[in-house]
Amino acid sequence: MNEPFSLLARVRSFGYAFQGLATLVREQHNARIHVAATLVVAAAGWNFEVSRLEWVILLLTVALVWLSEAMNSALEYLADATVPEQHPLVGKAKDVAAAGVLICAGVAVLVAALVFIPYF
Repeated sequence: MNEPFSLLARVRSFGYAFQGLATLVREQHNARIHVAATLVVAAAGWNFEVSRLEWVILLLTVALVWLSEAMNSALEYLADATVPEQHPLVGKAKDVAAAGVLICAGVAVLVAALVFIPYF
């Protein structure tokens, strides 16, 4: 169904996105760790006056971690709604999605080290 463009609908979609972000931070413990890590990275970048390119790299890395956490959480919510009982394949899907977050977070730590170690 192709509906015409609506500015009000676009504004509402932002509201849904902010609602999703609030749910992510409120309900997912690891998202709170990501909030803390994001604040530490921002403070360190500000303190060390990192270059524009370093900011871009840091921001993209932070965004990647947040994206992976959001997708992992979305998959978990959908899996739990679809198959509330324990199921080995659902468990594997959740584990693989969590592994994606772990990989992104690990790479983020490496990126932070590469950016910040020269400032010490």
